[in-house]
Amino acid sequence: MIKSSIYGLTLEQLRAWLPEHGQKKSRASRIWEWLYQERVHDFGGMSDVRQECLDVLTEHFTMNSLSEHVKQESADGTVKFLLRLQDGNLIETVLMRQKYGLTVCVTTQVGCNIGCSFCASGLIKKSRDLSAGEIVEQIMHVQRHLDAAGQGERVTNVVVMGIGEPFDNFEHMSNFIEVVKDRKGLALAAKRITVSTSGLPDKIKEFADSSLQVNLAISLHAPNNALRTHIMKINRAFPIEQLMDAVDYYLEKTNKRIMFEYILLRDVNDQREHAAELAELLSSRKSMVSVNLIPYNPVDEHSQYQRSTEESILGFYDTLKKNNINSTVRMEHGSDIDAACGQLRSKQMKNSVEAKADEQPLAKPDASRLAMG
Repeated sequence: MIKSSIYGLTLEQLRAWLPEHGQKKSRASRIWEWLYQERVHDFGGMSDVRQECLDVLTEHFTMNSLSEHVKQESADGTVKFLLRLQDGNLIETVLMRQKYGLTVCVTTQVGCNIGCSFCASGLIKKSRDLSAGEIVEQIMHVQRHLDAAGQGERVTNVVVMGIGEPFDNFEHMSNFIEVVKDRKGLALAAKRITVSTSGLPDKIKEFADSSLQVNLAISLHAPNNALRTHIMKINRAFPIEQLMDAVDYYLEKTNKRIMFEYILLRDVNDQREHAAELAELLSSRKSMVSVNLIPYNPVDEHSQYQRSTEESILGFYDTLKKNNINSTVRMEHGSDIDAACGQLRSKQMKNSVEAKADEQPLAKPDASRLAMG
């Protein structure tokens, strides 16, 4: 039987759950400390919690809904984990070393239905959402990796930018954020958490109305509807006008800045005229937005796209700057491993399918054909 991950409960939910199952509400805080501060690997490690309570927790929950399938380590310190879920599905989680701390990129869905034509994540369609516990456990898995190294390092930042569309799994994503923000747990500050969406207008507004208070990034990747629809099929359902309406609602409601992500594809969306058009699109909002320019990591299955030249990248950046649009070029991580989001998972699944095909026994010769010979 597949059990739920206990990491999916907020502290308040745990306090409510315990009395419903014959246990004292007051035990929740100590259990929480064992989970997030002591970071034990199983319920048996909670040495000062009554055995009766541990038995109930063990009956209903697991602390290990993920297992490590593959780990790739880059020369720059980036670590990419391919994790296996209880149902056998594979997901990716990435640890990145940056000047301002250790950032973990988490996945929210098994596969992705957004269908960006350049992205490795969408090579395998969505089969299900991850639970809040499965998302939290990605952070815990990375933290235990750091604990094992014995350097006293802690995860300091989280980006919800892995496989899947976070706003298509809004409830579990929101619970995940509440858990990792909790001051008695991992205590990650809201300003150190960023959620990235491909642009679901209604969910952007719901996000604005929530109490999460974390950062928002929007995958834009094109300055007009024709081009955005060409590379992001979601734009057919939610064109730029609807997206920008939601952006304005968010800015008005929260007074928080938005980062627009823009992946640069050679001779597709990376010319100076594209940059000028993007600057015009953002001009009335320029004091509250920034653009993160992302050099493309080529994916074998999307060979129609290539990495922009350094000249094009710098030209695009320069055009935005001259139009007073705050912009940066993303620092690359893990360029010597399967760096693109979803790339490692897709490659492993492809290799698995090929291996199974190789293991199939050869078909028996057709006796009638042999007789005819």
